[in-house]
Amino acid sequence: MVIKSILDTDLYKFTTSYAYIKLFPYAQGTFIFKDRDETEYNEDFMNEFQAEIRRLKEVRLHDDELEYMNAHCRFLPRIYWEWLAAFRFDPEKIRLSLDEAHHLHIDITDYLYKVTLYEVPLLAILSEIKNKYDRHVPDKAEVYKRLKTKVDLSNENQMTFSDFGTRRRFSFDVQEMVIQYLKEHSQYCTGTSNCYLAMKYDMRPMGTHPHEWFMFHGAQFGYKHANYMALENWVNVYDGDLGTALADTYTSDSFLSNFSKKQAKLFDGVRCDSGNELEFIDRLIERYKELGIDPTTKTIIFSNALDFEKSLHLFNYCQGKIRCSFGIGTNLTNDTGFKPSNIVMKLAQCRMNSHQDWRECIKLSDDMGKHMGSSAELEACLYELKLKG
Repeated sequence: MVIKSILDTDLYKFTTSYAYIKLFPYAQGTFIFKDRDETEYNEDFMNEFQAEIRRLKEVRLHDDELEYMNAHCRFLPRIYWEWLAAFRFDPEKIRLSLDEAHHLHIDITDYLYKVTLYEVPLLAILSEIKNKYDRHVPDKAEVYKRLKTKVDLSNENQMTFSDFGTRRRFSFDVQEMVIQYLKEHSQYCTGTSNCYLAMKYDMRPMGTHPHEWFMFHGAQFGYKHANYMALENWVNVYDGDLGTALADTYTSDSFLSNFSKKQAKLFDGVRCDSGNELEFIDRLIERYKELGIDPTTKTIIFSNALDFEKSLHLFNYCQGKIRCSFGIGTNLTNDTGFKPSNIVMKLAQCRMNSHQDWRECIKLSDDMGKHMGSSAELEACLYELKLKG
């Protein structure tokens, strides 16, 4: 099996799932797949992919895993892990198809607290099956050589980072190789987003919230209020824990203009996932200063298609201005000499309950290529946020 455990996913899938349960237990949503490379697949690949998806129904939370997560995630109550122990993926809810151009389509609809759990496993399965189908075999010696260079750079510069690479990993085995090496050799790796590997290698599970949390709020409460309400509701659930705010769901300009003094004080920092990072550093520091907050007490988490050389450049730029750390994904878990898949799954529509009409969910990134949603809704959002006349 590609997915080794229900914990073989990112921590923020669980934190977001619980937030939906607590505040929006009747809300429903649909996740859809997007392949930015527009890869062509065939029926043989689909058969192998579907066979692995059927195995998802065997994945569950075991007793030792429940006890581990309950002990290491004080911000989530035991009742959530007991609910998760009874949860099973339903392969029948995963709709797969190939269009006439042989492009892959995937969508899943369910209650949001359930459907959010499908995203990372499906992407990890797809990436691994594609590499297997393409007969890509990594040279382990080369993987370790590249990894050593990265870890040495981090150690020499005292640059902190964490592994964010589950969803687009080459394979589970490669990600485990990476985590084992980091555990043994890295002085400044702060943890991994993968809860299963965090448990296995006694590392800290890392993560807060994803774009979907803001996309849901934008669809339900309007784009002007989405960032503010998403952060307020996060605080309502977690009371100051998990305090890294994601900045770019509706552009960082919109986020910073609505970043209130209360939120800026309460949240430990901000995650930058798109756009020009150097410009964002300057604008965030300026915003903190406007609010009377010392930016050197706050942290930026960078997570936008990073490698270690780019991270070091940003690290040096931040010195003496603001704290920083780096969530590094594909460059850690899929740096094998083969081109990684550029694949995502995002929340496409939602409704607060079964009596409400569906509303489209969109994302306005600081990178044009990362926008998601229909042209009409993107235009409406840009107009509402006064980002376009």
